[in-house]
Amino acid sequence: LNAGEQADAGGRSKGRDDAKLTFRKHTSSVFCGKLHPTLDLAVTGGEDDKAYVWSTTTGEVVHEITNHTDSVISVGFSHDGTYVATADMAGNIQVLKVSQNYRKVWEFNMGDTCWMRWHGAAHILLAGAESGEVYVWRIPSGDCKVLQGHGISCETAQLTHDGKKLAVGYSDGHFKLWDLKTNTATLEVTPGTAGLSANITSLAVDRDNQLFVAGGENGRACVIGSGGVVGILAGQDDSSIEAVLVDYPDFELKVAATGSLQGKVTIWDVARQTKRVDCNDEEPTGITNMVWLKDNMICAGTLGGRIKAWDLRSGAMRFVLEGHEDDVHSIEYHKEKNIILSTSEDGTAKIFEVPA
Repeated sequence: LNAGEQADAGGRSKGRDDAKLTFRKHTSSVFCGKLHPTLDLAVTGGEDDKAYVWSTTTGEVVHEITNHTDSVISVGFSHDGTYVATADMAGNIQVLKVSQNYRKVWEFNMGDTCWMRWHGAAHILLAGAESGEVYVWRIPSGDCKVLQGHGISCETAQLTHDGKKLAVGYSDGHFKLWDLKTNTATLEVTPGTAGLSANITSLAVDRDNQLFVAGGENGRACVIGSGGVVGILAGQDDSSIEAVLVDYPDFELKVAATGSLQGKVTIWDVARQTKRVDCNDEEPTGITNMVWLKDNMICAGTLGGRIKAWDLRSGAMRFVLEGHEDDVHSIEYHKEKNIILSTSEDGTAKIFEVPA
């Protein structure tokens, strides 16, 4: 038996586990996970109403966050790793200071939460509500701004790379680009416009902050520019687009990627709005989320539990990481350490080293 099989003897049917480390403290599905920018730490949250900060080298719990009363659906470290935030489904958000033994510095109750994320360059926390509002807080002061909703839940959001605007997708197919300084929507695409007729499930922003890709439940992804929809990336099937990416760093042209519930990952030429390549997969299972990896690779978490990576130039499969026994809910990539953190329905979080 190899070490992985030995550790899991009796518990695994398939035997193969490519993970470098498995975190097993959660007692139910693990919905979300994020890596600390500099320290060897991960934070994960799950259906057991708990969030844990743990060591990615030993798997030991560094801090347990126990006072959530509902599933923890979003977690994250601030851009510089000073703070860690956790949010549960009922809308309780907590922020702890990492260097002060995880002292709670701020807490808020916002009603049902859809998502939460940190700003990429400031101690600003953003969260979207089921009721459609987006809250923007300065941490730790708690100064708050609200981006008004229209009564429809905001499903997903992405900050522009310059940190000045927030793209938000709503469950009725609305797309809004909010200016965080003025609290105004500088661009709005209404449902029914060129393919945006369904729940927006996923969003991506290009590096020039000019172009957005919105994936929808109707199997289409819209390319949105400063004036509105500029094109549609539509596959053959109408299977919901669960994940989108755009603009692989330093690639020779602007590409987008879509991942569908049927398991299809497609690479598109954004300027031409044409398909470049279908990623090759003999056993496709629904895509849950995707990240760019180094060396021209795209990586996806899947409903089957496997983590798959392809060459985005040729569509050839580069590797498959096994170990999860159920759906992968989240994957995150740490470029400098070249590791992936995954969380799963099987109650575990895992650290994988990206194969050479």
